[in-house]
Amino acid sequence: MVKQVRAAAMLPAQDLERAKAFYRDKLGLTPTQERDPMGGLLYELSGGTGFAVFQSSGKSSGTHTQMALEVPDLDAAVKDFRARGLKFEEYDSPGLKTKDGIAEIAGTKVAWFKDSEGNLIAVGLPVPVAASKGA
Repeated sequence: MVKQVRAAAMLPAQDLERAKAFYRDKLGLTPTQERDPMGGLLYELSGGTGFAVFQSSGKSSGTHTQMALEVPDLDAAVKDFRARGLKFEEYDSPGLKTKDGIAEIAGTKVAWFKDSEGNLIAVGLPVPVAASKGA
C-alpha cells in the first residue's frame, strides 16, 4: 500500500513572506496555493510532486537534508541558482567532500543549500527508481 502513495516535504518557516521571496527569487517558484498565515504555501512541481512551507515558531537546525530536488543537469542548475545569488554549502569530512559546492556520491552528484529559514535542501541528479511491476 505505501508503495502506491506519493511523498512531499513540509518545511518550517518563521517568516512566510521571507520564505516566499526566497523561493521566488532564488529558485523561480511561485506557490500554487497560499493559505492564511497558519496554512502556509504549497508548491507543485513536476511529476505530481510538491512541497509545503508552513508557519512555525521553531527554527530549523540546518544539519540534515530536509528536502531534495531532482534536476536533469546538476552543473547547469547550480550555475543558474548561483546566478540568482544562491550560496551552496561546502563539506569536507570522511565520506563527503564537495568541490565548488558539488559532491560525488555513489556515482551521482549532489549539492546543498539553505533556504531563508535555515532548511537544508539538496539538489541532485534523479535517483534511479526500479520500474513498477504490475502496479
